[in-house]
Amino acid sequence: MAHSADHDSDLTGAPGSVPAEHSLKRQLRLRDLVLAQVLTVVGSSWVGIAAGVGRAQFLIWLVAFVLFYAPMAIATYYLNREMPLEGGLYEWARRSFGDGIGFMTAWNIWAYALSSIATILYQIPSEMAYMIGPAAAGLPENHMFVYALLCGIVALLTATAVRGLGLGKWIHNVSGAAIILAFALLIVAPLWVWLHGAPVHYAPFALRLPPTDPTSLSLLGQVLFAAAGLEYIAIMAGETKAASSAIGRSVVWATPIILAMFVLGTASVVSLHELHAGTAINYVAPIPQALSLAFGEGGFAALLGKLAILLLQIRIVGAASFLFTGATRLPMTAGWDQLIPAWFARLHPRYRTPTNSIYVTSAVIAAMLVLGSAGVHAAEAFGVLNDVSSEFYALAYLAMFLIPICGARAVRERLPRWIAIPCVFGVVAILYVLVLNAYPFLDVKSPGVFAAKILGAFALVNACGYGFYRARRRR
Repeated sequence: MAHSADHDSDLTGAPGSVPAEHSLKRQLRLRDLVLAQVLTVVGSSWVGIAAGVGRAQFLIWLVAFVLFYAPMAIATYYLNREMPLEGGLYEWARRSFGDGIGFMTAWNIWAYALSSIATILYQIPSEMAYMIGPAAAGLPENHMFVYALLCGIVALLTATAVRGLGLGKWIHNVSGAAIILAFALLIVAPLWVWLHGAPVHYAPFALRLPPTDPTSLSLLGQVLFAAAGLEYIAIMAGETKAASSAIGRSVVWATPIILAMFVLGTASVVSLHELHAGTAINYVAPIPQALSLAFGEGGFAALLGKLAILLLQIRIVGAASFLFTGATRLPMTAGWDQLIPAWFARLHPRYRTPTNSIYVTSAVIAAMLVLGSAGVHAAEAFGVLNDVSSEFYALAYLAMFLIPICGARAVRERLPRWIAIPCVFGVVAILYVLVLNAYPFLDVKSPGVFAAKILGAFALVNACGYGFYRARRRR
């Protein structure tokens, strides 16, 4: 299926084919895809956010998996099978709704990836403070230290992205294994505490109704969207061996691992905070905080906790690298389709990576790291970036769920008709996320100002994207 600016002419071509000059190195296998799915979906902060509803966490996770995760997995499986194309959801939307919606879908995924990278990088100073100990408690609020550290990491991401997935996939694999090991330590932490005589109550499958106050409803919206990311790997379909089948198989293999990590990990955070009543959940670094509560600050047990925090740091760098890789591919594929200047699609002569797209993406992330924390504490900066990134991604997901419902007939006729039903549930979940996502679940100086930052950034970024697209079309 050739990339071109003519939307109608390329709906029914042979799936997966691109012009020879656009060919990329196919580096990713099933093992890489499964670890990448876990790495992308299982963020360490989500178990803290879900723990905010207490023992209702299992019911909340069930709702999230039924209303959002299952529709996402089904849509990803079938859309990728029919359109295994570099660009993933961007290409699915473009071929289903036209260049305009396709471009805005790519724009929002790109904005999500950049703001999400900034979000997870902000976790590093907070988690590092837990790893070092009480002497480092002030690190997250030391802006000079934070900027220097995070800009150094962005430079590292840039260098590895230029080298391509031949190197990057090993960073992603190690990081995926690291998050699995860190969660394993988190899950056994209540058992360790119980064996040492503390009356810990670990109940991962308790069925409790959550509170109905605004904060709990906001947390529910966050958890609904916590398991997002399965389709992100499809952006790199052109760099995946047997992409039409391998990406779908990675969804099947990764799903039970992801569900177990979320439910059992959240239960550990809940039980350890109940044991230390009065300790507020640290939403930026909930796992390091929970491990510190379980293992203390001294002895062999504390070393296990610090090891888990180190594994989380590795995961953060790997997740940022994976998101960064996908973000740099979207301008490249949009350049192939002539929706943005072809300058973004130029490939490195040796590594076959879009270097111009990589450098622009790096500069935008560095600017976001500075602007996102201007005048606020680390927790609020994390909250602003986390919520606005969810708004961007939710809009892209809305396009994905609408494809089997009302997309182009040429696309819908190649999909099983029944998948429109779960996609309706996905649309409902996404609308809930879009409406409630601006309400802060953190303690902030002004909830109104917080919401204005979220909605204002969301509206401004989309207005800029649409303005750019219209100007480009007129030219």
